[in-house]
Amino acid sequence: MMQGATEPDRDGLRWAVVVQARMGSTRLPGKVLADLAGRPALVRQIERIWRTPGVQQVIVATSTLPQDDAIADLCADLPQVDVFRGSEQDVLSRYTDIVHQYDLDAVMRLTGDCPLIDPDVLSLIWQAFLATPGTDFASNCHPRTFPHGFDCEVASRRAMDVAAAEAVSPMHREHVMPFIWSQPERFRQINVTAADPDHVSLRLTLDYPEDLELIRAVYEGLYPHKPDFRFADIVLFLQTHPQIAALNRQHILFS
Repeated sequence: MMQGATEPDRDGLRWAVVVQARMGSTRLPGKVLADLAGRPALVRQIERIWRTPGVQQVIVATSTLPQDDAIADLCADLPQVDVFRGSEQDVLSRYTDIVHQYDLDAVMRLTGDCPLIDPDVLSLIWQAFLATPGTDFASNCHPRTFPHGFDCEVASRRAMDVAAAEAVSPMHREHVMPFIWSQPERFRQINVTAADPDHVSLRLTLDYPEDLELIRAVYEGLYPHKPDFRFADIVLFLQTHPQIAALNRQHILFS
């Protein structure tokens, strides 16, 4: 478990991937610790994050609630992972406190319900953030062309500080980034679109029991022979196993 400020990367920026995670999901309690191919889902997600080129630090942001001790204990045993604990509802404050504690120039935000996240997608969004000097925010979900479960947002320290100082609505405080992305006239933004948006209707996030059934099937089908499986592998697997692809169809959102 690492501590302290992050070193600048080759572009001269200090940044980290911050994964917010909690045990108290109403639809699927404890989902981030659900077993996927022998390890907790959160561990599988972190494994995939570390395959992203340029990542130097991964921080799991959880709450101070006793029920989230299980997440903190898990992370304490993981190499190259820090855990930060803060307000349950004011998740924005968790992120800005991390930005200052680790002296970050930017932060990549993920949620802990994305154990199929693709390292290539994360790299694409980070590079988009870097491509234009002065960018405050880059993401792939405003509008969405990637499946649910592949959401990624990157924000500058400046934008995070402004949001922390000015955001007052519970929605802005809990969901971290809406204050920024809802003001394109104020914050310079980039949205990354998928090369093949036809797969946007896939549901690859972990929120319902049916999602867990599908994601477990993907891991069971792909992980043993290709631990570094990517989005294209997932698509092919679901196309060749339509009965698995249909497991969570009732929960698919088209936004």
